[in-house]
Amino acid sequence: MPAEAHVATALITNDAVVLGLLAVILAFVFWSSGLTNSLARRFYGIFPPILLCYFLPSLLTTFGVVDPETSRLYFIASRFLLPAALVLLTVSADLPAVVSLGPKALIMFFTGTVGVMIGGPVALFLTSIVAPDLLGGSGPEAIWRGMATVAGSWIGGSANQAALYEIYGAGRDTFSIWIAVDVIVANVWMACVLWIAANQVRVDRLLRADTSAVDRVRLKAEAYEAEHARIPHLKDLILILGVGFGAVGLSHAVADPLSGWFGETFAWARRLSLDSSFFWLVLTATAIGVVLSFTPARKLQGVGAAKVGSVFVYILIATVGLNMNIGAVLNAPAYFLIGAVWMLVHVLLMIAMAFLIRAPSFFLGVGSMANIGGAASAPVAAAAFHPSLAPVGVLLAVVGYIVGTAAAWFTGMVMMQIAAGV
Repeated sequence: MPAEAHVATALITNDAVVLGLLAVILAFVFWSSGLTNSLARRFYGIFPPILLCYFLPSLLTTFGVVDPETSRLYFIASRFLLPAALVLLTVSADLPAVVSLGPKALIMFFTGTVGVMIGGPVALFLTSIVAPDLLGGSGPEAIWRGMATVAGSWIGGSANQAALYEIYGAGRDTFSIWIAVDVIVANVWMACVLWIAANQVRVDRLLRADTSAVDRVRLKAEAYEAEHARIPHLKDLILILGVGFGAVGLSHAVADPLSGWFGETFAWARRLSLDSSFFWLVLTATAIGVVLSFTPARKLQGVGAAKVGSVFVYILIATVGLNMNIGAVLNAPAYFLIGAVWMLVHVLLMIAMAFLIRAPSFFLGVGSMANIGGAASAPVAAAAFHPSLAPVGVLLAVVGYIVGTAAAWFTGMVMMQIAAGV
């Protein structure tokens, strides 16, 4: 659909106004969640503040107030605020303690990958039984071709999805439908992960989880902040912004030429997303944060570096929420139902593995979002559990980028066989 049509359907098209709305929504949620009356406590006991910061902006899209397709806010937040947040959260982290979390993070991540690889074929097989007319034959509009692109997105990210689009030659109409399914279903699950983060103690109890490793990192980070905390001066805040956005500038300066060089020099680079500027942006920002965490820059944690990073994360959450149009489900309900079944298989497998190895809800949520959401969502989900844990989300998302194209290619081959056998 052309951009002009999108502009005509949105009530508000000025990004400055939209940003103001998002800021007011975030302020309202944080203000109201701090109220002490029984109604507020009861409401936020059911709907955590972070979930509302995500859900309320989606209503702006659902009711036609804002059109995310014509807004640049998500792009700005993901390219500028996300890398700044990654630097500020990582520079504040105790990386040796994060590494000591053990192998459960990787186990849960690869369980999520397997869940996506199994869930797609299962959903397609059930569709072939219940509604074979939806399969779309064997041409470009075949349903499995579009689903293969979703597998690329849900294991790796948008770069992997683009690679699968080219590999399997999905038709434009099919691709557009499955992009909508990808965004809505993934965002609904992200909302669930944010709820889990807000209720992690209760969920860990249900999972019989051993939370000692995660608690150790969290408590150590809180103790460090308490020991070094002081009221920030203007100089401190300027230093925080200088470190954060200085790293953003350096990350962009590295990411753009590096992605171009890999793309032009190595034919295999695309399969590993090494030609993606966003991949190198996230990786470089995280690397800068890791290096700075071993320098005196870590003292910025005491004057609120992680809190400033968390502000950027919440703005990103609000802009991600804009991408969820709940009303889109009404346009193609059958496809969204297929996507929901697919996601359900992934989630059930994650829960079963978490219960089996007694993994904390943190590993369940972040291991899943490192697959489903990639580098834009995994650190956000990790920071929702605790800001000091954000680097775990980044590192797992990078693994997803690396394995995404190959795993999704195999998933597409399986789905092609299922469709051919009908």
